[in-house]
Amino acid sequence: MLHNELVFLRALEAEDLEFLYVLENNDALWTISDNVVPISRYTLRQYLDNAAADLQEVRQLRLVICANDDKRAVGTVDLFDYQAHHQRAGVGIALLPTKRKRGYAQAALRLMTAYARTTLHLHQLYCTIADDNVPSLRLFEKVGFVAVGVRKHWLRRTNGWQDVVEYQCLL
Repeated sequence: MLHNELVFLRALEAEDLEFLYVLENNDALWTISDNVVPISRYTLRQYLDNAAADLQEVRQLRLVICANDDKRAVGTVDLFDYQAHHQRAGVGIALLPTKRKRGYAQAALRLMTAYARTTLHLHQLYCTIADDNVPSLRLFEKVGFVAVGVRKHWLRRTNGWQDVVEYQCLL
């Protein structure tokens, strides 16, 4: 179920350490996350040691996006802030800069949405996207997410504050 013609999603493995090190330390992604400092291999190794923890317990799930053609990791897709009672979770996606604009993100997000609906029995997914991140805005809209509001001055930037758009997808 976690595969289509372009990508497959798999659990994190110990061998993903260097891949995660490159992805997490890409400072261009820091503007869309709460991370503002480099992450050490030691910290990532500890994270990988606990990555198989139960979704109910840790309230998050990270899967690796792999391209079907060469089986290499191209990014990650995450569920976070999982709420079993309310049947919802946040969703986020990150791709290596060299792997963008190839359809991987859309294919992976469609797989994660289907997984959330059919396996996790979630009622909805949501995400928060900076209002100037046009590729991400378009990506989530193509997959069926709908803009439901704007948070003003939500992200602090070096040159001031930035608004974000809240998206929701009813499954």
